[in-house]
Amino acid sequence: MSISEAGQITGTKDKDYNLIWFVEACLSNALRMETYANDAESTGDKELAAFFRRAQGESRKGAEQGKQLLAKRLNG
Repeated sequence: MSISEAGQITGTKDKDYNLIWFVEACLSNALRMETYANDAESTGDKELAAFFRRAQGESRKGAEQGKQLLAKRLNG
Protein backbone atom coordinates (compact mmCIF):
# COMPACT_ATOMS: atom_id res chain seq x y z
CA MET A 1 0.00 0.00 0.00
CA SER A 2 1.34 3.42 -0.96
CA ILE A 3 0.72 6.47 1.19
CA SER A 4 0.34 9.81 -0.55
CA GLU A 5 2.02 12.26 1.79
CA ALA A 6 1.78 15.76 0.27
CA GLY A 7 3.11 17.34 3.46
CA GLN A 8 0.44 16.41 5.97
CA ILE A 9 2.75 14.04 7.86
CA THR A 10 6.16 15.71 7.48
CA GLY A 11 5.03 19.31 7.24
CA THR A 12 7.06 19.65 4.02
CA LYS A 13 5.42 19.71 0.61
CA ASP A 14 6.37 16.79 -1.62
CA LYS A 15 8.11 18.99 -4.20
CA ASP A 16 10.28 20.62 -1.52
CA TYR A 17 10.98 17.28 0.15
CA ASN A 18 11.94 15.82 -3.22
CA LEU A 19 14.41 18.65 -3.81
CA ILE A 20 15.91 18.21 -0.34
CA TRP A 21 16.19 14.47 -0.94
CA PHE A 22 17.86 15.06 -4.32
CA VAL A 23 20.53 17.31 -2.79
CA GLU A 24 21.23 14.78 -0.04
CA ALA A 25 21.43 11.93 -2.57
CA CYS A 26 23.89 13.88 -4.74
CA LEU A 27 26.09 14.70 -1.75
CA SER A 28 25.98 11.10 -0.55
CA ASN A 29 26.88 9.90 -4.03
CA ALA A 30 29.84 12.31 -4.19
CA LEU A 31 31.18 10.75 -0.98
CA ARG A 32 30.64 7.24 -2.33
CA MET A 33 32.44 8.08 -5.59
CA GLU A 34 35.48 9.16 -3.53
CA THR A 35 35.65 5.68 -2.02
CA TYR A 36 35.21 4.02 -5.41
CA ALA A 37 37.86 6.20 -7.05
CA ASN A 38 40.30 5.49 -4.23
CA ASP A 39 39.62 1.76 -4.55
CA ALA A 40 40.31 1.90 -8.28
CA GLU A 41 43.48 3.94 -7.73
CA SER A 42 44.73 1.46 -5.13
CA THR A 43 44.67 -1.26 -7.78
CA GLY A 44 46.27 0.96 -10.41
CA ASP A 45 43.12 1.29 -12.55
CA LYS A 46 43.46 4.93 -13.60
CA GLU A 47 40.69 4.68 -16.20
CA LEU A 48 38.12 3.52 -13.65
CA ALA A 49 39.32 6.05 -11.08
CA ALA A 50 38.89 8.84 -13.64
CA PHE A 51 35.39 7.56 -14.43
CA PHE A 52 34.41 7.72 -10.75
CA ARG A 53 35.96 11.18 -10.39
CA ARG A 54 33.86 12.43 -13.33
CA ALA A 55 30.76 10.90 -11.74
CA GLN A 56 31.72 12.59 -8.48
CA GLY A 57 31.96 15.93 -10.26
CA GLU A 58 28.51 15.48 -11.75
CA SER A 59 27.09 14.61 -8.32
CA ARG A 60 28.66 17.74 -6.85
CA LYS A 61 27.23 19.77 -9.72
CA GLY A 62 23.75 18.35 -9.12
CA ALA A 63 24.00 19.05 -5.40
CA GLU A 64 25.12 22.62 -6.00
CA GLN A 65 22.31 23.29 -8.46
CA GLY A 66 19.81 21.74 -6.07
CA LYS A 67 21.09 23.82 -3.15
CA GLN A 68 20.80 26.99 -5.21
CA LEU A 69 17.24 26.16 -6.25
CA LEU A 70 16.30 25.22 -2.70
CA ALA A 71 17.73 28.47 -1.30
CA LYS A 72 15.84 30.47 -3.91
CA ARG A 73 12.58 28.75 -3.04
CA LEU A 74 13.05 29.01 0.73
CA ASN A 75 14.00 32.68 0.56
CA GLY A 76 11.35 33.57 -2.01
